Amino acid sequence: MYKRLLLSGLALTTLASYGTESAAPAKDKPNIIMFLVDDMGWQDTSVPFYNNQTSNLNTRFQTPNMERLARMGVKFTEAYACAISSPTRCSLMSGMNASRHRVTNWTLELNQQTDATSDVISLPSWNYNGIQPEGADSISNATPITSLPQVLKDNGYRTIHCGKAHFGARTTPGEDPAQMGFDVNIAGGANGAPGSYLGTRNFGEGSRFAVHGLEKYYGKDIFLTEALTLEAIREMDESVQMKQPFYLYMSHYAVHSPYDDDARFSGKYRGKEDKQLNAPLNESEARYAALVEGMDKSLGDILDYLNSKPEVAQNTIILFMSDNGGQGLNNVRQGVENRDQNYPARAGKGSAFMGGVREPMMVYWPGVTRPGTECAQRVIIEDFYPTILEMAGVKSYKTRQVIDGVSFADALKEHRINPDRTLIWHFPNLWGETQNKEEGYGAYSAILKGDYHLIYTWETRQLRLYNVKEDIGEQNDLAQSMPDKVKELAKELSDYLRARDAQRPTLIQTNSLIPYPDEK
Repeated sequence: MYKRLLLSGLALTTLASYGTESAAPAKDKPNIIMFLVDDMGWQDTSVPFYNNQTSNLNTRFQTPNMERLARMGVKFTEAYACAISSPTRCSLMSGMNASRHRVTNWTLELNQQTDATSDVISLPSWNYNGIQPEGADSISNATPITSLPQVLKDNGYRTIHCGKAHFGARTTPGEDPAQMGFDVNIAGGANGAPGSYLGTRNFGEGSRFAVHGLEKYYGKDIFLTEALTLEAIREMDESVQMKQPFYLYMSHYAVHSPYDDDARFSGKYRGKEDKQLNAPLNESEARYAALVEGMDKSLGDILDYLNSKPEVAQNTIILFMSDNGGQGLNNVRQGVENRDQNYPARAGKGSAFMGGVREPMMVYWPGVTRPGTECAQRVIIEDFYPTILEMAGVKSYKTRQVIDGVSFADALKEHRINPDRTLIWHFPNLWGETQNKEEGYGAYSAILKGDYHLIYTWETRQLRLYNVKEDIGEQNDLAQSMPDKVKELAKELSDYLRARDAQRPTLIQTNSLIPYPDEK
């Protein structure tokens, strides 16, 4: 369903230089900004993404520029990613479902898995070296692809990577965005988090998570989010001067840990009484809220840059997304573990439950999107690949890989949705931070079709079923009362995995592959 939201006169005034419903589509190739946030939960914003009602968590955060973008364009209320960073980023770059590209957990060092160990199951040999550029076929446990930025580059775009990459293992070509189709690489490498957000600490120089490429800011009192934004704006401006359309992949390290103190914003949150917790925010949560606001300021600075050049703004598409659910564990986040952090969704990053995969998403497409609307089209991260190419007007291209993603451009242009879209997740791995199978962590696969979400836990072979329309918190398991629905979804999930030859864990005791969900 496509809904039109009410706008204030002030909101409409701020949109003037960005165009309105009546604006004619630009004739030139549009600039495209893919603004990706790391570890941001769907409620970590003052923009409501559930039933268009402001939640208690929404009142915690101050994200005026996300509100601004929501007024400008379309808010998607059914957006999903993988539950872990690298799989999402590899799907975005390749258009493939994780079950096909097989980079199913986070990557870092060459030839090293990052999974936790188990006495019950052994894990398949997934592609822990990540995605790689075409021609890098000799690298084992990796997937060579025709990347999204490479296709854009081949079609006249200047492609800019800014921030976190995290789609290839260290020392492989895929570690370097410049070898993955980007003309410019700002601070992107194998690391999935910053060693530090602080310029005074040289962004973690000397650690395995050090951020490289920002040496000119070393020793300065500047936050990483700000430094990346300054560099992104400089490169956008360079593209404008070159009169070349640009694709900016603004991929923030924020809001991933460590929760270094962004003193520009943390003071307003420290000790603030919180409605969700019924308690004051602790130091960790205050710093987290500041990270969120710093990310939001980056979005605002980019919008301000575009606003200063109306002819550029009128020809620039902006897509906003997060790479996985917000952290649901109370070792870093305040509150009852797996309940408070992404409420009303259950659990968080790494989990099969909605808290692990549901994301905040917005799109502004001048002359196409209607200001202040929302869209219930179901979207998953691999859909961005064909969508961005369609937005860019790239109609004829060849890829090495099979594309699983489905363009959602028609949902923006024609304001219609496909209510039958089915989504699949495959994580035959063990995330290192928790193995709480009850809360959806551990090795799993899942399917979302219609109102029903089926989760299969590989180790226990348990099938759980939830009606997420009526029970977004996934508290009422319907598997026993709806066996026919379980059977239907288990077969569809299994057929999807079989078609992609998806890898499966093995039971150590019997040394046999664990059966597919429909073989239970």
